Amino acid sequence: MLIDRLVATALAGSLMLLAGGAGAQTVGPSGETATRSAEVRLSDADLAAVKEKGYKGALLWHTSSDFTNAVTAGAKDEFARAGIQIVATTDAGFDAARQRSDIETALAAKPNVILSLPLDPVTSAEAFRQALTDGTKLVFLSNLPKGYKHGTDYAAIVTDDLFQMGKQAADALAKALDGKGKVGYIFHDASYYVTNQRDQAFKTTIEKDYPGIKIVAEQGISDPARAEELASAMLVQHPDLDGIYVTWAEPADGVLSALRASGNTKTKIVTLDLAEPVALDMVKGGNVTALVADKAYELGRAMAAVGVKALLGQETPAFVVAPALTVTKQNVAQGWKDSLNRDAPQSVLDAAK
Repeated sequence: MLIDRLVATALAGSLMLLAGGAGAQTVGPSGETATRSAEVRLSDADLAAVKEKGYKGALLWHTSSDFTNAVTAGAKDEFARAGIQIVATTDAGFDAARQRSDIETALAAKPNVILSLPLDPVTSAEAFRQALTDGTKLVFLSNLPKGYKHGTDYAAIVTDDLFQMGKQAADALAKALDGKGKVGYIFHDASYYVTNQRDQAFKTTIEKDYPGIKIVAEQGISDPARAEELASAMLVQHPDLDGIYVTWAEPADGVLSALRASGNTKTKIVTLDLAEPVALDMVKGGNVTALVADKAYELGRAMAAVGVKALLGQETPAFVVAPALTVTKQNVAQGWKDSLNRDAPQSVLDAAK
């Protein structure tokens, strides 16, 4: 799921983190205060006003995955409530040129509203120009075409509550350690606003809210395949680590392998995003203590709701964030559904019984 968001780099340096411990938050590209997705709701009056209009929608995604499938499900369900017909759903395969072609093809069906994660800010700005000319309402997931203005060119950007994801990871690890201990911090060593903000939120929360916990080892990682090697080196230098934060689930699996190779059953791991290997270790009572995920289905629902409000001529918030959730052995089945709108892998469900 993480790779779905790594392509959205245009907001790097512009989506900011307001530090300050528990009071910190994710803010928008121009410093906008985030609106919680739960506040973006369609009233009965909204639904009645839009249902008989014959509006059409298009979902133009960057790739196909569990994450985008869940976003799509949320959007489709909300559009169905509003009587909006989906006339196009596309997968650009992380190819900006292909996405431009997808946009051109979709516009031939004359959608009234488009939901999309723009792959390339410059290419997307040109590709969506005809949609603006046609009066199509645009709602973007995580990224923004270059030069586009809220209220004029797009209805909203909808994304994860990045600070809360990192904060909840810190809270979960602190709980597992009873608020004290030595931890390692394995962060994403690349310029991606999603991982950068989540990682920094973890570190900020530990430093400000948990004085009994000390980050004694830090290691950047750019290639998940090197996670086991880097974790092994960290553990040689700091064999007494009580916990390790890992930037997302794929490298966390490598860190888990390093712990197993050294016979370490003590050091707790917390990481972000859902994946079967780390979830299986968690429910079996292994090193993994918690996984923090976004609510992908809620992202799609909120995007569709914003689109409907834009069609009705209502004022829409510029920047909307969907909540994070902490998944543990106790709530793994429900957590998977809440995040991805599907059942957890059968191996995880069986092991959690």
